[in-house]
Amino acid sequence: MRPEMPGIGNDPASVRQRVEMLERVLERSFTIPGIRRDLGLDAIAGLVPVLGDLLTAAMGAYIVWEARNLGLPKWKLWRMGANVAFDTALGAVPIVGDAFDLFFRSNSRNLKILRKHLDKHHPEARVIEG
Repeated sequence: MRPEMPGIGNDPASVRQRVEMLERVLERSFTIPGIRRDLGLDAIAGLVPVLGDLLTAAMGAYIVWEARNLGLPKWKLWRMGANVAFDTALGAVPIVGDAFDLFFRSNSRNLKILRKHLDKHHPEARVIEG
């Protein structure tokens, strides 16, 4: 019997690990020196017209898809989808959208919605930090 790698399964704890990792990559990959502002792939890829926005929208949609698989209520899924759509629509506007991506973090908002659901309905998936 081969041990399973953490984060690979469909259980709530594995999904949480995957979504948290993806959110970190999209929103908080590194910090801009001097101003201490976190930056991620969402803001960087947004600099590439159309393709960058489509790529990050697909990655944001993946988070919503994982939430659907966990059984989140439809109204939460609609809210998460609206966050991704709003981020994608405004992020597509040249220059203004790139600045917008620094401040509106749809993936962080969606992670917060997902965490709240998991903490309430799947407490065994909770991560204890210490």
